[in-house]
Amino acid sequence: MTGVLEAFAKANGIRYFLFNFTDLRGMQRSKLVPAAAAPAMEQAGAGFAGFATYLDMTPAHPDMFAVPDTAGVIRLPWQPDVAWVPGDLAMDGRPVEQAPRVVLKTLAAKALAGGLRMKSGVEAEYHLIDADGTDISDPRDIEAKPCYDQQALMRRYDVVSEICDAMLELGWSPYQNDHEDANGQFEMNWDYDDALVTADRHAFFKFMVKSIAEKHGLRATFMPKPFPGLTGNGCHAHVSIWNAEGTVNLFHDPEGELGLSETALHFLGGVLHHAEALCAVTNPIVNSYKRINAPATASGATWSPNTVTWTGNNRTHMVRVPDPGRFEFRLADGAANPYLLQAAYLAAGLDGIENRRDPGRRLDLDMYAEGHRLRRVKRLPLYLLDAIRAFERNAVLKAALGAEFTAAYAKQKMQEWDAYSRHLSDWERETSLDI
Repeated sequence: MTGVLEAFAKANGIRYFLFNFTDLRGMQRSKLVPAAAAPAMEQAGAGFAGFATYLDMTPAHPDMFAVPDTAGVIRLPWQPDVAWVPGDLAMDGRPVEQAPRVVLKTLAAKALAGGLRMKSGVEAEYHLIDADGTDISDPRDIEAKPCYDQQALMRRYDVVSEICDAMLELGWSPYQNDHEDANGQFEMNWDYDDALVTADRHAFFKFMVKSIAEKHGLRATFMPKPFPGLTGNGCHAHVSIWNAEGTVNLFHDPEGELGLSETALHFLGGVLHHAEALCAVTNPIVNSYKRINAPATASGATWSPNTVTWTGNNRTHMVRVPDPGRFEFRLADGAANPYLLQAAYLAAGLDGIENRRDPGRRLDLDMYAEGHRLRRVKRLPLYLLDAIRAFERNAVLKAALGAEFTAAYAKQKMQEWDAYSRHLSDWERETSLDI
């Protein structure tokens, strides 16, 4: 709708807009556009060179445009004369099918055509570290079990409260903030919404947390495992499917197992069936595999899964059912692309519904203490390479997410693995020079 950004700028004192998109690696890219120029770009978008970002393009590709989705515009609470607006990438008048936001919107539209609307919320954990990235920012945060540590939380009140105040101002309805299980680690929760809204807010949240941390002379990281002996940064997703109008939770059945409907169980069956391939998206970097399948941390538990299992209210499995009518998918980590995270779960779940996949028996046991006794349980990939190969073999996810996207994504992930494999670490030299 022409004129939305102009009206927003006048009503909110906006001088500049960040025309934004998120690339395949999850990096946010923007151009800073003066408010006076924004109306002319509202339909055509801001131009970018795709090769200059993490997209599968060459310098020979034509201009790529981030066409703003004005429904998602957000004023920066810490810089109130600037607004952020998510964009959908287009080239030669056509959507760029490998663009993460386009992937999610295409899949959500397909689901909606079938009468299904996914709603979700995320728990995006992060560490506050010193400016040079070498250690946690609070030298007094040294408890072996620091989760919910009141003193450590309040020593970072200036940062945490400013982020929470910003979410309150934006109308996200944040409802709790806490010090998490690792020293220097925090989590902040806000209300769930439609998957695209949550993805946009997730992307903006990461930008906001990093920006406010920098304002206070600190650095925020969502890296899955920034410190070897500490619990890593997960990104748990709470997911449910509703009717097209968003008024009826189709996952809720008071007579069903754990309050779950048949539709919910089939959705879960799809996620479990495709879990190994999903890891390439939910756990997308080399460092991700230092968080899952990891030994116990200083606190006594990693709080991350190692098997493809589900249960009731038990945090040692890949999937937890904390309440009737929804799932908590505990697989993803802080490196997950906000848009691809939602798209991957939706793609797998829709396949489960369509093919009536059986999630199997739930396991009500402590997987950390007793999981090693189970012999017929699928294990999660040990390395990024394993996940990439599973992703490339998975015809269902390829079809659902799109051929252009899956080819571009798998190519980039393999390039990352190859770059890692060529790296010579200090450990290799220390253990192998005398051979």
